[in-house]
Amino acid sequence: MPQSSGLVEAMERRQVAVYIGALAVGGLVGWAAPAAGPSLEHAINPVLAALLYVTFLQVPAADLLRSLRAGRFLTAALVVNFVVVPLVVAAMFPFLPAGQAVRLGVLLVLLAPCVDYVIVFSGLAGGSSQRLLAATPLLLLAQMILLPLFLFLFLGSGLADVVEAGPFLEAFLILIVIPLALAWLTQGWAARRAAGQKAADAMGTTMVPLMAATLLTVVASQIPKLGDSLADVARVVPFYVLFLLVMAFAGLAVARVCRLTAPDGRAIVFTGATRNSLVVLPLALALPDALAVAAVVVVTQTLVEVIGMVVYVRTIPLLLSASGRSVRAGQR
Repeated sequence: MPQSSGLVEAMERRQVAVYIGALAVGGLVGWAAPAAGPSLEHAINPVLAALLYVTFLQVPAADLLRSLRAGRFLTAALVVNFVVVPLVVAAMFPFLPAGQAVRLGVLLVLLAPCVDYVIVFSGLAGGSSQRLLAATPLLLLAQMILLPLFLFLFLGSGLADVVEAGPFLEAFLILIVIPLALAWLTQGWAARRAAGQKAADAMGTTMVPLMAATLLTVVASQIPKLGDSLADVARVVPFYVLFLLVMAFAGLAVARVCRLTAPDGRAIVFTGATRNSLVVLPLALALPDALAVAAVVVVTQTLVEVIGMVVYVRTIPLLLSASGRSVRAGQR
């Protein structure tokens, strides 16, 4: 067990390099073997469902109730993701590149908070990753309810002509309901049987490999779709960078208003900045062919964000350390 624990810790310490390597390999595979794209695309949902199952497995069901009682933290998480982020996106929206597909892709990815590797990066920066992990199911449920409303507000009633509800419900069932139910069943097994505990522990060690596999599969399957859309996709990159810059300070402001400790504040900054590109990707893939570029726009955000998280891990602790005294003082 100590050897296994050491291996997991080693993987976690190097996971940023692992993720960047997976993105690079995925890009190389997509460029060198474009014919493999359709097959890899079919693998996205299974590998993503496995990743989310392992993520949910780390959230004890009892922690969900406790997370609902963490009033200030939960309020900050909901405000930063479902009030501040839509306002930031609304400010950028008029300046986005023209084209319904590109704009829809940007909205899909920026309006949905991350529920997977945000926990990892927040932990690396000294954030309250366990508290953020416990809030994950609520963030997932809230975004699935609010995302259609936000899309309607930004794009209008014409959205109904191109976006069907069926794929959204299917993605919610396959990627959220089933993995969450299986995770809770596994937790129940682990609580009653030693074999169940061993299985749960073994599953917990697969987080980094599954994340790497997901990133590689997503990028490799979508690179061949770029085609003539490269210029359109490239034009959204500055907006993704700007979003990361703005949300660093917006998250800090929310943490101050809610009078959070420095670790909780760092977690709020990360949840506000990281987006749910992997979970919304199946929704983008389900769009009509005329809007196919939306999926590539979503994947592009992942590429920008992973690099941005490397910067965040080094800078956010410094940013909150400088203001940590005033944040903590508000709690007294």
